[in-house]
Amino acid sequence: MALALKEKGFAMRVIGVDANAEHCKQALELGLVDEIATLEAAIPQSDLIILAVPVGVCLQLLPTVMGLITSKQVVMDVGSTKAGIAEVVADAALRGRMVPTHPMWGTEYSGPAAAVKEAFVKKATVICDKEKCDADALALVEKVYGVLGMHIVYMNAVAHDVHVAYISHISHITSFALANTVLEKEKEEDAIFELASGGFESTVRLAKSNPAMWVPIFRQNRDNVLDVLNEHIAQLRKFKACLEKENYEYLQELIENANKIRKVLNRG
Repeated sequence: MALALKEKGFAMRVIGVDANAEHCKQALELGLVDEIATLEAAIPQSDLIILAVPVGVCLQLLPTVMGLITSKQVVMDVGSTKAGIAEVVADAALRGRMVPTHPMWGTEYSGPAAAVKEAFVKKATVICDKEKCDADALALVEKVYGVLGMHIVYMNAVAHDVHVAYISHISHITSFALANTVLEKEKEEDAIFELASGGFESTVRLAKSNPAMWVPIFRQNRDNVLDVLNEHIAQLRKFKACLEKENYEYLQELIENANKIRKVLNRG
């Protein structure tokens, strides 16, 4: 985000704040930020404050951040869950200056070196509870996402968390579980390395994601993720039953039904 906003001339100066000294050094070396400062020093100098930290940390930081801003500044977050964020800022004196968002893009890598140019182009971003945001604050965040080349979807925070449980969070749990299954049953690492390409590699790619980010996400969205997991386990049991009972006709029906996802993903 910093790379794109700087490159396109939208951000004249980017101040980095991070608890990890090595990450601060890398961010400066890579040109992601122009300087490093403490939170208390950075906020008074900033027109826009972007919270790009694990959701658990974001929940801890928000009260401090909201207490440091003025009515001329805007705060946005980019976390993967939104109901907790909405709850934390609900009673803030300057609630209207906070715009909860979730750009729907990411990789399994983390840290400053994982920054990718043109990452957000033609991807979706969610803005939550826009009616609770001041008009000028909302307009600035909409402009940010316009500069990044994203299309905006508006949603309330609770609905957002339900949808991402199905679209994003279950994918990560499935990937983590598949990786653990293979590591448990396939003891020959060389065989995994030699044979694990194509479908397996793309399916298990997310298992390389940082637990420091994903454990707080699952914790914050626990109820929705449990609902999705129950449905996912029920679907797995159908496939298991087909093989146990040698019901290959129903197995074909299950796969044909799954193929319908192609129409959804190929739309537009």
